[in-house]
Amino acid sequence: MSTPIYNLAFDFGASSGRMILSKYQDGKIELKELHRFPNEPVRVGNVFYWDTFRLLHEMKKGLKKAAATKLPIASLAIDTWGVDYGLIDKDGNLIGNPVNYRDDRTIGVIDQADKIVPLKDIYASTGIQFMNFNTLFQFMADKQMRPEIYNSADKYLMMPDLFNYFLTGKMYNEYTNASTGQLLDAKKRDYDTELMKALGLRTDLCCEMIRPGTVVGGLLKEVEEETGLTGVKVIAVGSHDTASAVAATPFEDENAAFLSCGTWSLLGLEMDEPVLTEDSYKYNYTNEGGVEGKIRLLKNINGLWIMQNLRRNWCEFEEEVSFPDIIREARAAANKSFVIDPNDARFTAPYNMMKEVIAYCEEKGQGTPKGLGEIAMAIYNGLTQEYKSTIKNLEIISGKTISCINMVGGGIQDQLLCELTAKATGKKVVTGPVEGSVLGNVIMQLKTLGAVSSLEEGRRIVKASFDQDVYEA
Repeated sequence: MSTPIYNLAFDFGASSGRMILSKYQDGKIELKELHRFPNEPVRVGNVFYWDTFRLLHEMKKGLKKAAATKLPIASLAIDTWGVDYGLIDKDGNLIGNPVNYRDDRTIGVIDQADKIVPLKDIYASTGIQFMNFNTLFQFMADKQMRPEIYNSADKYLMMPDLFNYFLTGKMYNEYTNASTGQLLDAKKRDYDTELMKALGLRTDLCCEMIRPGTVVGGLLKEVEEETGLTGVKVIAVGSHDTASAVAATPFEDENAAFLSCGTWSLLGLEMDEPVLTEDSYKYNYTNEGGVEGKIRLLKNINGLWIMQNLRRNWCEFEEEVSFPDIIREARAAANKSFVIDPNDARFTAPYNMMKEVIAYCEEKGQGTPKGLGEIAMAIYNGLTQEYKSTIKNLEIISGKTISCINMVGGGIQDQLLCELTAKATGKKVVTGPVEGSVLGNVIMQLKTLGAVSSLEEGRRIVKASFDQDVYEA
């Protein structure tokens, strides 16, 4: 029996964060959740912020729990959502508070950018799906609406970079997360400074670009003293959570698509080079950076955020329900034909999701969904119809016939969603692992430490360590 290797993976989602302890031994990985905490954005006035220092506090609580295990932890790494950032002044202080991507300050900014640099030209360089909250448009909004903060900044750090800075004192921009923001030249895989200058944006805010698998450093002395955790390497992995999820996906074959299913649904193909064509621009597909030089050709689809908020609102205004309750009610719904467009702006951050779903169906002439089950079916149908359309267009753009869909992430625990995805797309669906982002995070740590030789070996280890289920079309 080989000596076990222990790693910590911080994985942040839009509603919660976790610190997971990984044990790698004899070709298998075991995971144990040591600390879970809410990630609850806060509205101040009309602005939607991340509660950044509360999240840092929770990270330190997790590190204290890790220290208490007395295990020889080799390294830790962080993955989070994309596009959002913090601004650091010349003295190294966070100024302002990172704004949540669901804030509405960027509405209309895409049209402003188009008047300066045609969107087709922006896409030809960046290859990124146009979404209001991309870092490019957040920078433009900050310049207009928070000029004192924007002009006083010395550097910008994407959210995982920011948390690593708090832990290590080192500032950098990790490639996979930076790639989500529409600031990079997709082919050169570095900042498109000419584009930034053309749009009147500061290029001096950018830090050194590093790749997944870089050892950032060790914990600051004060962090070690506060938490009791010492001698741990901090590693930059695929710090965008989808980059890590795809890294851990045990693809059936080279023509298999991935569907990372959680708050967002990220559906696409792993490619060696970006696809910057008329069709990819027409269908608004994104080319985000992956680990080991890969490109994630995908579509961002508003995902289980809608169902999460339906549950929250139903608990607030009707009665307490669980996700299994919602699934049961959906299966029993009398009318299963209701359908929404999950990408409609009204579902981005409404005060009451169930009212918005009902209103959408009424406005589209579908009638009124009655009860929790029919409302839920409108969401299920909306998501899976969007998956169907995305797969169809993906085949056109890539020139591939997609053989199956590998689904990973927390959403695969919803068997109804998996069944409906197979039925709607006509593709076999292979699910697992649930902890995709965590496992991709861990694989890159192990590779950096020399315990795993390649991404392919890491995926074989994942497949050997965790069960998969199959849903036939």
